[in-house]
Amino acid sequence: MPWPYNGTTSRALVTGTRAMVSSAHPQASLAGVQTLASGGNAVDAAIAVSAALDVCEPFMSGLGGGGAMLIHVPGEAPTALHYGGYFPEAASLASLTKESIDIGPKAAVIPGAPAGWLTAHARYGCKPIREVFAPAIARAEHGFALSRVGNGFFKAANGRVRGDAREVFFDGSDAPGIGAIIKQPRLAETYRALADGGIDRFYSGDIGQALVAAVSAAGGLMTLDDLARPQAYWATPGSSRYRDYAVVSTGAPFTSYEIQFTLNLLQQGDPGQSLEDADLWHARIEAAKLSMAERVARGGDLGDTVTGLLHPDYAEARHTLIRNDATLTATGERYTDQRTGATIVPGSPEDYIRECTTHFDVVDESGMAVSVTQTLGSVFGSGFMAGETGIMLNNLMFFFDLDANSPMSIELGEMRSGPLSPTMLFNQEQLFLAIGTPGAFGIPQTTMQMVSNVVDLGYSAQAAIEAPRFRLYGGRKVGLEARVKDSVVQALKKRGHEVQTIGAWSPAVGGGQGVLIDPDTGALSGGADPRRDGYSIGF
Repeated sequence: MPWPYNGTTSRALVTGTRAMVSSAHPQASLAGVQTLASGGNAVDAAIAVSAALDVCEPFMSGLGGGGAMLIHVPGEAPTALHYGGYFPEAASLASLTKESIDIGPKAAVIPGAPAGWLTAHARYGCKPIREVFAPAIARAEHGFALSRVGNGFFKAANGRVRGDAREVFFDGSDAPGIGAIIKQPRLAETYRALADGGIDRFYSGDIGQALVAAVSAAGGLMTLDDLARPQAYWATPGSSRYRDYAVVSTGAPFTSYEIQFTLNLLQQGDPGQSLEDADLWHARIEAAKLSMAERVARGGDLGDTVTGLLHPDYAEARHTLIRNDATLTATGERYTDQRTGATIVPGSPEDYIRECTTHFDVVDESGMAVSVTQTLGSVFGSGFMAGETGIMLNNLMFFFDLDANSPMSIELGEMRSGPLSPTMLFNQEQLFLAIGTPGAFGIPQTTMQMVSNVVDLGYSAQAAIEAPRFRLYGGRKVGLEARVKDSVVQALKKRGHEVQTIGAWSPAVGGGQGVLIDPDTGALSGGADPRRDGYSIGF
């Protein structure tokens, strides 16, 4: 088939002529399509997908988390909506420990998701919010069947989920089995209340009061004054160019510039034309290392520095550090004040390949597109459910540092960074691709690989997402999925890469979803990741 339909896939390519939804769960994609088919637009569908994921993928995202949304309306400049969440006012280095920012109510930042969804709906939505929430409410009341992937995440969360959450999700067992029906009636009631009372009912009404009461009773830091702060705001996305395309993503304080800078480095030369070519893997890995070093040193809010960082001349200068016959020593994924030579001493990124985030994309009949990445942090977030609300709270504190010198320090008192990077590519202002992934600090690496697969290799969205990927660790360590050719692995080892096999379809490299628009016919094709429960539906 002609470009952009190259690449082999394990699944049939899902196509459509009117609309497409690609998300991390079949029931969520179905909720989005139902919303579109009943007269909703892409924003309505995105909120329906978000709520359905809260129900059917409760370990990844939901009302108790945060996110970022990228919206494209034909004829208008893309816009971003940020709702990552703020730290509670009482959060400080003195009040927190490594353990408390991981599990339990102290780990939670203020939930931004309700504000994000309802702010987007207020500007763009066309269906009543109760109708938008209806698919999620039905699934919460009647239950959803747990999948193999879901069962795996439940097992991983066995030691994290406690109290009310354990009664809802585990019901006395170590983990519900595949096919178990999970019902969440309290969450259904919260969605009804949110639909009836709107954003104020969550942040200053009875939902917020119940949430704060539950957190306070368990020793958490969140207060009603914290909830009263605005939790969502519109922003101008960051933009750069890769080959013939404008690459648009969330912008500060999110670290989407890491994707854009990696692509800038990659286009300094020919990265290779095949995933069987070790030169391609080496070029991508080395570019990702240089970009990761920038992010670790600078955090998310670069101010005017981002203009210099994304300048083509800076990429050209930094690209000279890449050698074809040797590998660079990478920084770790997180800040440390220790140094060895010119590099930051690697931390232990293996400890952090456990994020629980989700991504999805929606394109409607008018050409409006929404790309969304949302998160609870770790699996089931903090493991804490806010009492009768049925809301699982995040542990996004965990992804910040208990070090006053870090650019991602909790001491700064606000969300200054985050990897959430829904991304769109445009060719002469025409949307070509909406794509993204979960993966914590690996999000930029995975997104870059998927984008390059489409642009450089001519892959379909599905093939670009299914293709084997890498994930950087510290030093010279790199994880490669087992499907990478042995000839490539051996060639990389000869250049100094310390290759570790991370499984054929590893969750460590994220779970990408995407929608590609054929530049000649306008046909839509979806991409959904079999590493998760990804599913595309078009019509």
